[in-house]
Amino acid sequence: MAASVLELLCSTQKLDRDRGIVALNKYLSEADSETYETLKNSLINNLFDNSTNWESKHGSLLGAKTLLLNFSKRNSVHDAALHCDVSVYGETLRSRALELLEDEEVRVRTAAGELLGTLCQVLGVNIYEACKDTILNLVHTNLERQPLGFDTVSKEEPGIERLSEKLVSGQRRNSAVAAQIFHDTAGWKSLETSMKCLQACIEGCGHRFNPCVDQLLLDLVFKALKHTNRFVRETGYQVCAALVSVGVGDDGLILTEDNAVLQNGAQFSHYLGIGLADNWSQVRLAASVATRKFMLSLPGEEARERFFAELLPRMCLNRYYVAEGVRIYSQETWRQVTHTEGRHLVEKYIESVQSYYIEQSKADNHAVREAACACIAELGSKVNSDMVRKHVPALLEALLVCFNDDSWPVRDAACLACGNFIFCFPEESHPYMEQLYPLFFANLSDVIPSVRQGAAASLANIVRTYGQEAIEKVVEKIKRGLAGVEQQTDTTEKYGGLEKGGSTFGVAKRVRDNDPDLHSNQTMYSCGSLAPKMRAGGCMDHMHRRLPEAWETGDGCIYLLAELSSIPACHQKVFDQLPALAKASSLKHYHQHHVFLESICKQVCDNALDSSAASCCLTELSKLLGSSILRARVENHNPTYLSALDANTFIAPY
Repeated sequence: MAASVLELLCSTQKLDRDRGIVALNKYLSEADSETYETLKNSLINNLFDNSTNWESKHGSLLGAKTLLLNFSKRNSVHDAALHCDVSVYGETLRSRALELLEDEEVRVRTAAGELLGTLCQVLGVNIYEACKDTILNLVHTNLERQPLGFDTVSKEEPGIERLSEKLVSGQRRNSAVAAQIFHDTAGWKSLETSMKCLQACIEGCGHRFNPCVDQLLLDLVFKALKHTNRFVRETGYQVCAALVSVGVGDDGLILTEDNAVLQNGAQFSHYLGIGLADNWSQVRLAASVATRKFMLSLPGEEARERFFAELLPRMCLNRYYVAEGVRIYSQETWRQVTHTEGRHLVEKYIESVQSYYIEQSKADNHAVREAACACIAELGSKVNSDMVRKHVPALLEALLVCFNDDSWPVRDAACLACGNFIFCFPEESHPYMEQLYPLFFANLSDVIPSVRQGAAASLANIVRTYGQEAIEKVVEKIKRGLAGVEQQTDTTEKYGGLEKGGSTFGVAKRVRDNDPDLHSNQTMYSCGSLAPKMRAGGCMDHMHRRLPEAWETGDGCIYLLAELSSIPACHQKVFDQLPALAKASSLKHYHQHHVFLESICKQVCDNALDSSAASCCLTELSKLLGSSILRARVENHNPTYLSALDANTFIAPY
């Protein structure tokens, strides 16, 4: 049986090695001390045999880890039948695992680090003390790569030169751009696995690691948090998350004495704040995990409040961050840390909060600017107005800048935030209205439908706030917008700026799209996360934004009419515009007329009462004509409506 388990563990197939771990766990549950000795010696022999392949080393490391955990379990219940010197065995494994931390295969290095973590868990902090110098030296050595120089590439790293050539193809061989590309994307030898090993040792030791937290260790970890490579920063924050967890004992109680987290709290807080504002979502998420553990490992609310001024604004903003993982995790962190006092804490630290929001509204990352606008809007609607009032001018100035942003989600968020602020602070906002009206009307004509909807909602708030003064401006815009649909160019004129001749795969391309200067030697971006704020290029550069069509302006006016219809003072004004709306809906000389009609139907007819009335009407017609005749008539008119008719049969009232 033992031989078959070892054969699976040393297999070249990962699935077999996984099966081997399962089989080993089952086998150990019934094994005696002699069997333990046999397995222990076989695994050690495999580990020290340099002629074996990496798969054998990997399986043996996993097997040794499993064996150690079983040793720990049996010793914890004082199994007299088992007599094994775990300390001697652990020392043998420790020395070999340290050697394998520099193995060529990353999976072997990872398993070696996990084994050292298990040794710390089973045998205590002495294991870390014994291998501390080696681990920290590996991290320190690999933390800084030698600058790119093709003439100095080590012969021990033959793959690096090929990688460098691929990464910088199209760039001058020794240019700064080529060096930066290589620096940000190339691997970092055994840095990640060494840091993962450090993380495993900290987690294995738990609260026993407290005495080992010294400034030398902190400086090394904090250096990784400032690294230029985002993957290194992410791993650094994962190590940091392990470090800040040592303040919690095995019983779940927070340590009040010799709590290294509290003693070094100012340093942790500073670097966690940097991570919570990182440009990369993965780093921001890793920092969010570390921040939650940090806050929850502090003894009491008073200790937490020492760090709220720095961390609270960042935690608050991340609740609106565009990356779903960061957003959801931050919302739960906010609930766990602030409980039901979040609003009062924001009011207490309003100076830090509003200052950080304004700072982030100018960030290079468009997703951060969008979140900042949403947070500023939240200040107006959820926080005591007396606490926010004196900051309104500065916040509106920040929103005005975002209102002109190149990124449409940022413009949309700024538009909604401005509408909310005007509604909550009418007197303070009034001096800015001359600047804001053109921006609201520009968004009402935006090429993005959701932006037009947001502008309509904000303009409705302005009407609710300023009454007749705003109604006149808004109604005049609606009149011009609906009348302008008639001036919409037809399909032939609309595509006048396109290439002449055949198009590839039937896709018409504008002449401008093939300008090589627009697509050569430009800054590279990753999914828009580093899209520039100003005119530096990229997919959201406002210099390349399409001008709105006349029908899009009319479409925005439809949304605005629907919003105004819920305001009693505007009922007559809305009614007066219905003839103009009907005329605009009859125009079908342009290609997008069906989108315009769809907007009318959704805004005018899309509500629960209309839906119920239509359902009842179909039911009565079915009774009057007969269900088969009605179905035939519907099929003759438009077969696609049959599914809706059938659905109504099951939901209609009896």
